[in-house]
Amino acid sequence: MTVPFTLSFGLPGDRADLAAFLGQNGGLAATPAALGDHLARAVGGLDIMTLVGLAEGAPPDDARRLYDMWLLAKGADPTACAAWFNLGVLRGRGGDPLGAAQAYRAALGLKPDMAEAAINLGTALEAAGQVDGALASWRAALPAPALRQVLHNQLGRVLESQGRLGPAAEELRASLLIRADQPDVQQHLVHLRQRMMAWPPTDVQVPGLTDAQAARHCGPLAALALFDDPADQAKAAADWIARKVPVPGPALAPAGGYAHDRIRIGYLSTDFCRHAMSFLIAELLERHDRTTFEVYGYCASPEDGSDIRQRVIAAFDHFVPITALSDAEAAAQIRADEIDILIDLNGLTKGARLEILRWKPAPVQATYLGYIGPVPLPELDYILCDEVTIPVAEEAAYAPKPLRIEGCYQANDSTPPRAVPVSRAQEGLPEDAFVFCCVSHAYKVTEAMFQTWIQIVADVPQSVLWLIDDNPEARAAATERWQAAGLAADRLIFAARVDPDHYRARLALADLFLDTSPYNAGTIASDALRMGLPMVTLQGQAFSARMASSLMLAVGLPQGVTTTLADYKSRACQIARTPALHAQMKAHLAGGAWHRTLGDAAGFTHRFERAIRSVVRRPGLRAE
Repeated sequence: MTVPFTLSFGLPGDRADLAAFLGQNGGLAATPAALGDHLARAVGGLDIMTLVGLAEGAPPDDARRLYDMWLLAKGADPTACAAWFNLGVLRGRGGDPLGAAQAYRAALGLKPDMAEAAINLGTALEAAGQVDGALASWRAALPAPALRQVLHNQLGRVLESQGRLGPAAEELRASLLIRADQPDVQQHLVHLRQRMMAWPPTDVQVPGLTDAQAARHCGPLAALALFDDPADQAKAAADWIARKVPVPGPALAPAGGYAHDRIRIGYLSTDFCRHAMSFLIAELLERHDRTTFEVYGYCASPEDGSDIRQRVIAAFDHFVPITALSDAEAAAQIRADEIDILIDLNGLTKGARLEILRWKPAPVQATYLGYIGPVPLPELDYILCDEVTIPVAEEAAYAPKPLRIEGCYQANDSTPPRAVPVSRAQEGLPEDAFVFCCVSHAYKVTEAMFQTWIQIVADVPQSVLWLIDDNPEARAAATERWQAAGLAADRLIFAARVDPDHYRARLALADLFLDTSPYNAGTIASDALRMGLPMVTLQGQAFSARMASSLMLAVGLPQGVTTTLADYKSRACQIARTPALHAQMKAHLAGGAWHRTLGDAAGFTHRFERAIRSVVRRPGLRAE
C-alpha cells in the first residue's frame, strides 16, 4: 500500500506566469534549451504551495522535473519534506522504487515523524526486493492508530509470505487490538493459528472478539478444518463471498445453451502448474473422448516451467491464457468461445478468479477438486462429488447442487511415479519400529486428533509418529505437547518437504497412515494407497471429512474407515498390534487394488463424462 499523492496546497487564485509559460510551450520537454537557466531560476523561486499546484496539473515526467529543479535550488527549505514526499510518489508510480525510497528518506530526514513517508518507504523497499528494510521502516513508524493498524496489517502480510508465522500472527493480533472489526484480519489470524497448531485457533485473545465471531470470519479454507457440519462451512464461505466477490453484471451466456455437435468443456484454473490438482487431472484431460468433447483450458497459472504444466497444456484442444485479462475480459472470452459447461478447478482456494464465474459466461458451471466443500456462489450450478462424499441425506446442506460421479469422485493419473531409492535409515526412521505417519498440512491437524495420535503411540510399544515439518511454530507446538504427555522425544520424527517423486517413494517406508479429520487427506491419501500404505480415517459429516472414506472404499479397504474418534484410536492400535491384519491390508494394496480402482483413468473418464453429459443444456431440451 502506498499513501496517495495528497500533500497538496493548491495554486493561488491568479495563475503564476510560469504555469502560463509551461502551458503555452507544451511543457518542460518542449522548452528551448536557451531558456533552461531562466526556467530553473523561475522554478527555484516558487513557494511550495505554487510548486505543488503546478506539479499536480502537469504530466508525470514534467512533475518529476519540476520537483527535481525546485529541490536542487531549495533542498534545505523546511517545507521541502512535502516536495520530497510527492517526488517519491511520482518516482514509485514511474517504476523507480529505489529512487522513490531515496526521496522518502530525504523527507524523513527533514521531518522524522512523517508517518506517511515511513509507510511509503517500506512499500518502495519491498517493491525493490529489500524486504528486511521494508519491515524496519514500517516498524520505525509511529503513526496515529488508523495508520498503525494499516502498518500492522502490512507487517503481518509480508511476514506471513516469508513463512514467519509467529511474528505475522503477533502483528495481526496487534491490528485487531486497535480495531477488532476486521474480518479479513480475523481470517488470516485464525488460519495462521491453525498452521502453527496453536489451539484452539479461534482463541485470538482480543477483547470484545469472541471465539464464535472469529470462527464466523475464519474463511473458506480454515472452515474445512474447523467445522464438520457443511452448513457451518457454507456460512463461512458465504460470509467470505459477500465480502470479496460482488456480482459484476448480468449473465453472459444463454440459459438454454448452444447447438454444438460436440460438447465444449472448459476448465478454469490458476493451478495448471506444479500443483496437486494438475497431477490428479492430467490424464482425464488427455483421455476425454474427442468425438464427444472439445476441451478448452482457461489458465491464470504461473509459468513454472514444470513437466506437469507442459503436459496439462498439451492435453487441451484450445489453451487460452487469461492471466493478463481482467475478470470481465476473461468471462467475455469464455462466452465468445460458447463453452457448454465450465468447470472451475479452484473453488474457494488461493488465487481463484471467482468474478469470472459471477459473470455466468457458460450456461452450466460446476466446481471440482480444488475446494472440497460448499461453494455458495449462485452462478455455480453443481459441485462434482460421489455417493460417499455427499450422501443424499446431506444434499440439502450443499450449494451448489451435488452432481455425483459414479464410483469415487477423485480423478487420478495412472502414470507410474518415477522410482526413487529410499530407506528408513536415510529418512531417520528406526528400522524395527511400527511407523505411524501423517504428511498432511499442519493446519488440518486438530487438538483432538493430535491428542488421539499421542494415545495411539503410547498404547503401541516400539511405535513412532512421523509428521511433515510444516513450519517451525507447528513443530515446536507438537514437540511441546508430545513431551508434556511423557513420550520420548525420539518417538516423534519430522520429515522435510521433498520433491513429488521422493515424497511418494518414502510413503512406502511407513506402516500406517493416520488421517486428519474433519479435513481428510485427498491427493495424499490416494498417493499413500498407491504406494501400498494402509490408512485409518475418521469419516465425518462434511465432504472434506468423507473424501478419504471414498478412496478407502474404492480400493476395498473398509476396515480402515471409522466413524468415531474412539473407534479411530481402537482401529489404529488393532492394526498395529495385529501383524496378520496389517499384512492382509498391505497385501491387498500390493496386489494392484489402486491400479484397478482409483488408477483406472480410462474407466473414471467414462464415468466423469457420463455425469457431464447429463447436465449439458441444448436449445429446446432440458437437462436430465
